[in-house]
Amino acid sequence: MRANQAALLNRRTVLAASAGSLAMPFIARAQANPLKIGIQSIFSGPIALLGTSSRGGFQPEIDRINATGGLLGRQIQPVYRDSKGQPQEAARVARELVNTDGCELLLDAEASSGAFAVQEVVRDLGVLCIHCAAETSSLTADPKLRAPTAFRSARQGVHDAIVGGVHSAKVAEAKKLTKWATCSPDYAFGRDTTAQFLEFLKHFAPNVETVSQSWPKLGQPDFTEVITKILQARPQALYSALYAGDLSAFINQGNVYAMFGAMEVFVPAMGDLPVLTGVKNLPAGIQSACRYLPAFPDTAANEAWYEAYRKANNNDYPTNWSWECATGIRLMEAAVKKAGSTDGKGVAAALEGLTIDSVFSTTGKVTMRAEDHTLIDYAIGWGTTIPKAPFLTAIEPGDWGQIAELETEWKKKNGYV
Repeated sequence: MRANQAALLNRRTVLAASAGSLAMPFIARAQANPLKIGIQSIFSGPIALLGTSSRGGFQPEIDRINATGGLLGRQIQPVYRDSKGQPQEAARVARELVNTDGCELLLDAEASSGAFAVQEVVRDLGVLCIHCAAETSSLTADPKLRAPTAFRSARQGVHDAIVGGVHSAKVAEAKKLTKWATCSPDYAFGRDTTAQFLEFLKHFAPNVETVSQSWPKLGQPDFTEVITKILQARPQALYSALYAGDLSAFINQGNVYAMFGAMEVFVPAMGDLPVLTGVKNLPAGIQSACRYLPAFPDTAANEAWYEAYRKANNNDYPTNWSWECATGIRLMEAAVKKAGSTDGKGVAAALEGLTIDSVFSTTGKVTMRAEDHTLIDYAIGWGTTIPKAPFLTAIEPGDWGQIAELETEWKKKNGYV
């Protein structure tokens, strides 16, 4: 019996050794042939929250994929680069990631100013790229600007403008807010998003008029002149597309002048936890879009993602960009698997019309719309701030049927269809 046991043990040892020797070349090949993905954003300066929270969304997904064998049997090696918020640097970085660093795929977490520059590089090189932060509508809505292998996992400005217009018009009608001022960053995103918001606000509340507009520079540290101009115009309501550190600074400085008690305020980017918690004295009653909150959608899956994000990111709060970036890499993962390669055209074909499960949707799924390469069906809504958790209450979800209908009309009006 002992002899038989010894023989069986020896046989198992040989089989195990053989299996190990067969597996080792595969593991070695996977490690020796990593799949490089270029990831660029703003990692320095006053808008660095864009880059850090984007990386916070990307890296846990990369770790998950690598822990389960990688993508197409290859370990993902992210190559992070800082554009410093400069469009010309964004273009240079994108080209270098592909031509010098050997990246086969790109995840672009630039602000819109940089994303347009990256788009032209992608058009030239034919590499697959997903824009995970830029929200300027024309990036994907305008067929003249669209690139065949470029997609957007970020929310689109016109979607927020429609939902914001519906919500804000109700508030304006109830409180008789006819005179409006705006204050938004002076580049494509700020100007386009503001114009779209006003268009849909007036669509639902035709008696609204704009009495003052201010365009501070991105990263502007002092808003005194802007705040003074707004107060002198005496508007009944203020809309602002400021975000991240600029928005926190604007709110903190506006509090000094008691600005938020003098008018109703509508700020779509207010609904991000780092901004909500970063304001020294958060004014109650600001109307805001829900960018990312663990309570919207109010599901166990969303709460679990929120807790996992904080655990993986030194207890930092996720932002809107975090979920957009997590969604971007999940879409890329699914499309690469479907295509069976990293070829730009092949992955692009797999991405068009692709639907994946998502905790960032009230229906549990999001879709990459085929005709314009933009994300739809994500959770979107507006609510009202309170100075403590959950910070945004009475969230009114957007109706994707209404969004699609009004977006189509908007596209026709602008010659995009």
